[in-house]
Amino acid sequence: MTNKYFDLIDQTFYFPQEGFDIENGYLEFNGIPLIHLIRKYGTPLKLTYLPKIGSQIKKARNLFTRAMRSLGYAGKYHYCYCTKSSHFSYVLNEALEHDVKLETSSGFDIDLVRRLHKQGKIDKDIIIVCNGFKPESYMAKIVGLIHDGFVNVIPVCDNVNEIDYYAKHVKGQCNIGIRVATEEEPNFEFYTSRLGVRGADVLSFYQAKIANNPKFKLRMLHFFVDTGIKDSLYYWGELKKALKLYCELKRQSEDLHAINIGGGMPIRNSLGFEFDYKYMVREIVSNVLGACEEEDVPEPDIFTEFGKYTVGESAATIFSVLAQKQQNDSEMWYMIDNSLMTTLPDSWGIGERFILLPINKWHNDYRRINIGGLSCDNSDYYNSEIHESQVYLPEFDINDEEPLYLGFFHTGAYQDSISGYGGIKHCLIPSPKHIILDRDEQGNLVDTLYQEEQSANDMLKILGY
Repeated sequence: MTNKYFDLIDQTFYFPQEGFDIENGYLEFNGIPLIHLIRKYGTPLKLTYLPKIGSQIKKARNLFTRAMRSLGYAGKYHYCYCTKSSHFSYVLNEALEHDVKLETSSGFDIDLVRRLHKQGKIDKDIIIVCNGFKPESYMAKIVGLIHDGFVNVIPVCDNVNEIDYYAKHVKGQCNIGIRVATEEEPNFEFYTSRLGVRGADVLSFYQAKIANNPKFKLRMLHFFVDTGIKDSLYYWGELKKALKLYCELKRQSEDLHAINIGGGMPIRNSLGFEFDYKYMVREIVSNVLGACEEEDVPEPDIFTEFGKYTVGESAATIFSVLAQKQQNDSEMWYMIDNSLMTTLPDSWGIGERFILLPINKWHNDYRRINIGGLSCDNSDYYNSEIHESQVYLPEFDINDEEPLYLGFFHTGAYQDSISGYGGIKHCLIPSPKHIILDRDEQGNLVDTLYQEEQSANDMLKILGY
């Protein structure tokens, strides 16, 4: 029996696999020699690999266009990037190079759109889907975009009263979308999403406030499942209800031409992750086509809003193990050089799991481990993976010249926004340094220090000292 960490991974998963390989005993991520970055910049360290963003966009677009072509689908496919997943300029710049549309969630998103236009990153004909429950300040900024010539802005009504603001303030014509409130999964804490117009009210809302107002053109029905796209009775049931509603609306509105199947595709959170993207995309297109043929209405353009799928797999967070603590006969703790709660808040807040792998010491024996963060909070730990309720990592001697380095992978979506990038952290533990990685025209790796590790002065200034 072999007890080396490499053997454990090799026997449990297909390895190497896309994005992960071993070179000279060290882990590589998308061809990046991580140990070289660690030696150059130290830990803790966040990194973002920009080419992965583009490859994800191409992958999804190819899947949809091929499915549409093979099924004889007449509508078009539009890939929207959800800015809320990561608002950073380097993410938007990379995504926009691949002709994405944008989906916004707040009034400040509109300021971001204006900045992108000012920098020449977008034109005024870009499609902008404005989502979310909208305070007056958000609606005012949407109206401002429309008045300034952004011709493809689509404010998606989250409630029946939102339309009144546009009726009063928009000069000229205005595109409109309607978000239908979906039922939540059976095990959720409430039955129906707080977002969107109740399905039973959508048709009457359209007739009362949109159909006879020459100012409005209903362009989109928006359907969103919070848990994302997955092969389940729940997902297909909600999609079919939305498609039935689309067909009913289409009979009453010649302007309606798009259905937005909001809700993202999953990303890999384990080396054992399995998801048949090709099958799911084909089934979605087939369901839309089948519903429209049955109801004898033209098939719509399909919009998707992929945020986590776009940016999640592009990033990693790397730590050093500072110490080992044997707290009882069965529990060994590896203490890392930052806080899990503040760098990977979803691991604490919603029990999110990421791909966890060591960077080095793959040929050491392995053992069961709990990972502890630096904060004083009892919840600052990580001790289970998606495929089993425990973590195995290499054993090592704390006096080794090279410490054990641990990487959490596919951490690019939401973590910085939720933790508050560069803000105040629990126990005043600083945000790690951040490295951006790209490739030049010859394919050579280029690394850039985007943000130094947060300093004491950075925090004390915010706190008023």
